[in-house]
Amino acid sequence: MRDFPNRLVVFPVLATALALAALFPAAAEDAPAASQAMSPAPVKGEFDDQCAMGLASGQNIKTNCSVNWTDEDGHVYCFSSDASKQAFLKDPAGNIAKAKEFLASKQAAVSAGAKDFTEEDVNKRVAEVVAERSKDGTFVFHDPKLDADLHLVFESMKGVRGMSGYGWFANAIFHDKDEPKKQYAIDFWLKPEGDKLTLMDIRVQKGPKQDGDSYYMITRMPVAWWWLPVSEHPGDAEITRGWQVMSAIHGYIATHKDADGNLDIKDDKTGETLPLEFVEIHQPVRHLKKDGEYFVCTDFRKPGSQDEFYDIDFWVNQKTGKLEVDNVKVHKVPVQEDGIWTQVPRYTFEGMDFDVTN
Repeated sequence: MRDFPNRLVVFPVLATALALAALFPAAAEDAPAASQAMSPAPVKGEFDDQCAMGLASGQNIKTNCSVNWTDEDGHVYCFSSDASKQAFLKDPAGNIAKAKEFLASKQAAVSAGAKDFTEEDVNKRVAEVVAERSKDGTFVFHDPKLDADLHLVFESMKGVRGMSGYGWFANAIFHDKDEPKKQYAIDFWLKPEGDKLTLMDIRVQKGPKQDGDSYYMITRMPVAWWWLPVSEHPGDAEITRGWQVMSAIHGYIATHKDADGNLDIKDDKTGETLPLEFVEIHQPVRHLKKDGEYFVCTDFRKPGSQDEFYDIDFWVNQKTGKLEVDNVKVHKVPVQEDGIWTQVPRYTFEGMDFDVTN
């Protein structure tokens, strides 16, 4: 199940990581987002300039407060985008209360001994990851979608977000070592473990597309699950969201892959164990009405092959109150016909009564 269309998205510009800048040559900043360019000069806001709607949704998103709102008492609240501001203004008092509750819960965790990670900690960890994976002055990253090693030069940090219970997500801009015009936006998913930030995965968020003699970045589709709550600001929704199911699957893959980065998957039909390279998770997320389980299709590739793709289904339950993967099935297998690799299904969804989880 492979679908590779592209579309453009814009996300907040945040501070450049000093630690990375010390390791790699600096580059020109990207143009600011349109909403920020037309906003008034930055001001000092509540919550240390963090996005108020983000905090209400359990996310730490630092802003420059160029998008803001002032209440009748003169308190200034900052936002990462105009969309976040509009979502906040639907219930200012309720969202301020949620933001304060979230910050209070974080402070309680710190008082209990948990480390309170900051944007600076995340930037430092990203710098360490880049340094560890660099060779001859370039960051070497294997892109699973292209099945190619990218040799990249760091330019700047684009943004850092923290999502309560899910970790930290840093977005950095790089360019190809041989063609500076070819830029990439790379996501680093880091998860707190004690007093450390553990690298869970690295993903290309945007890749270069040529336009004459120049290049521009386009968003990879499907987008990673951690970008979905940015647009919807779900808060503490009573219903399970699709991105939450996807995060449970991605977490399972990240913690069960072997030293080579492959996930061992048992083929029920042949009894063979297949070491496969994770490529991407697809939408939609489906929910079985009878059993209450969720299932999602994913793409995996046979290591060493650019054309042999497997469609793997992950089944997720919530019996304990926590989303957990309890079954992994081979849905489609690669079969070569007339020199062309295609996918042949092992089973279909006919007869299953399910709805789609957004």
